[in-house]
Amino acid sequence: MALKAVHVSDVPNLDQVPENASLALYSTRFSKGVEMGRVASRIPKFLVIGHRGNGMNALQSSDRRMRAIKENSIASFNSAANFPIDFVEFDVQVTKDDCPVIFHDNFILSEENGTVFERRVTELCLSEFLCYGPQREAGKEGKTLLRKTKDGKIVRWDVENDDSLCTLQEAFEQVEPSLGFNIELKFDDCIVYEQDYLINVFQAILQVVFNYAKDRPIIFSSFQPDAALVVKKLQSTYPVFFLTNGGTELYYDVRRNSLEEAIKLCLEGGLQGIVSEVKGVFRNPGALTKIKEAKLSLLTYGKLNNVAEAVYMQHLMGIEGVIVDLVQEITEAVSDMIKPTTAEDGGDKNLLEGDGKMQMRVKSKPEFSQRELSFLLKLIPELIQL
Repeated sequence: MALKAVHVSDVPNLDQVPENASLALYSTRFSKGVEMGRVASRIPKFLVIGHRGNGMNALQSSDRRMRAIKENSIASFNSAANFPIDFVEFDVQVTKDDCPVIFHDNFILSEENGTVFERRVTELCLSEFLCYGPQREAGKEGKTLLRKTKDGKIVRWDVENDDSLCTLQEAFEQVEPSLGFNIELKFDDCIVYEQDYLINVFQAILQVVFNYAKDRPIIFSSFQPDAALVVKKLQSTYPVFFLTNGGTELYYDVRRNSLEEAIKLCLEGGLQGIVSEVKGVFRNPGALTKIKEAKLSLLTYGKLNNVAEAVYMQHLMGIEGVIVDLVQEITEAVSDMIKPTTAEDGGDKNLLEGDGKMQMRVKSKPEFSQRELSFLLKLIPELIQL
């Protein structure tokens, strides 16, 4: 892939956007809609988003929940839909023959006669991609699916409830329609993509979205700054969020290295929000004020989001939602800790400020005073080790 910068001003807009495409980030599961735009982003409740559906697969984990259902599958998305969740997050790549598919890793691995074969997902055609793992056709056996762990080990992709690989179109057609989709636009960190390639990828994805989304809530997100800017330039129907580690990891592209850089990118490119590694926010809570002042939404992801107390703290801080692996446990905890205020409740403290106001009542946890919360925000960065 040639190294070529993307000049966003040169990117053409798509010509057609269907009239019934969702203009707001909202769901029938929400109490009311959300106004998205460069002015303000108002999310009417604390969002819980399922990571890769009902949770990512950690194949070497001793926790069976991390191996319960194949991640990024129709089965995982619909399993998550059984709980009071607002969105599922998943990764989309585009095959060599321009079909958007759902798969996280850059490479797909298989084994044949003791030899491991590795193929880049975007260099496969759709039929080749779908040959891996369980097959839809009765009696047909797919290629053994392996996975490379972060420490370089290659393991069998064994889960308790397996499912076939799927396309983006199939997700729209087969997943509970009220469930929102947080579509992560997946790219390889080791490649700087040509402008024409990005445009081709996004046009393939947007064609499926516009044809099949109907009234389903959609959020686009990407770790690649240029990708986020280009997809925003190509369409104005759906909100685009910039994904960042918030400074917990450093990259050659400085736009990825801090929440302050993320804010700058969003304001310059007209993006609607940020999705940060939660540790990045806990280590730099002062950035939250800057994000709110910029009228941007803030969601988080990361292992700490599987801890109910960490999720509750984020609610108190005014963060608008969390991406989680333990969908059942966290949705139950959120329902228990945070309950919308009714007229009968009267007198409960308003925990969020600004355009994103919503009255919330803590059901089973004590409220912190402003002084206590200020102390905790100063203490958290010291507790989170680099």
